[in-house]
Amino acid sequence: MDLLYAFSSVPKELNFIDHTSDLGWKEHERFEKLIVDPSLYMDSNSELFPVTEPRQMPDAFKIFTGSPWVILTRNFTEHCVHGWDNLPRKLLMYFANTAYSMESYFQTVICNSSKFRNTTVNGDLRYFVWDDPPGLEPLTLDESHFGNMVNSSAAFARRFAEDSPVLKKIDEEILNHSSDCASLSGRRVMDVGSCSKWGDIDVLRPSRAGEQLRRFISEISQTRGCS
Repeated sequence: MDLLYAFSSVPKELNFIDHTSDLGWKEHERFEKLIVDPSLYMDSNSELFPVTEPRQMPDAFKIFTGSPWVILTRNFTEHCVHGWDNLPRKLLMYFANTAYSMESYFQTVICNSSKFRNTTVNGDLRYFVWDDPPGLEPLTLDESHFGNMVNSSAAFARRFAEDSPVLKKIDEEILNHSSDCASLSGRRVMDVGSCSKWGDIDVLRPSRAGEQLRRFISEISQTRGCS
C-alpha cells in the first residue's frame, strides 16, 4: 500500500536506476579485462575465467555503472528485449564478457538511448551499509541499523540474516504486522481469519513511512538524466 501510494506521485515513465559514468578502478578491472562464462555455453555452472589479452574501451558508446538493483518501466524493458535500434543487443554481446555485467548493462543501455536517458532517476531506493573499504557485498543488517534504515526513506534494504530479530521489528513497527500473522521473518500464520481482512482496495491510506517515502521519491525524481 505504501509503495503504491508513494509511486503514484511521480510519472509512470520514470526508471529508478543508480548510475555514473565515473568508472574509477572499474575501467581497468572490469571493462578492460575480458572474462569467459562457461555457463553461457554449458548445461552446468562453472567458475568464470579471465582472458589474458585486454581490450580497449569502446568509442561507439559510453559505459555507465551502478547498483544492480533497478526499477524499470515496461516501455524500457520492452526496448531491451526487442532492441529496435540494435543498441541493447550490441551491449548484451559486449557485457557477456564483462564481470558483474548486471551493474552496468541497464545503466549503459538507458544512458546511451536518446529516447530513455531523460527518464532516469539516479537512485535504487535501497538501504545498504558498506564496510570500509567496501567489499563485494554490503554488511548484514541487524537491530543496530534500524534507526538509520528507517530515517533513510529507502523503500528496500539488504542484507538480512535469516530469522534476524530486526525483521520482526520491521514487521511490527513499520509494516504493522502482528506477531500472529505471516511476517518477513517467516513466522507461520496462526490466526488466518484476523490476518485476511481487507479494506477498500480503491482507497489508499498510507502510513507515516508511506508519506515519508512519497516525499523522498518526489524529491529525487526532480533531477533526471545521465551525466
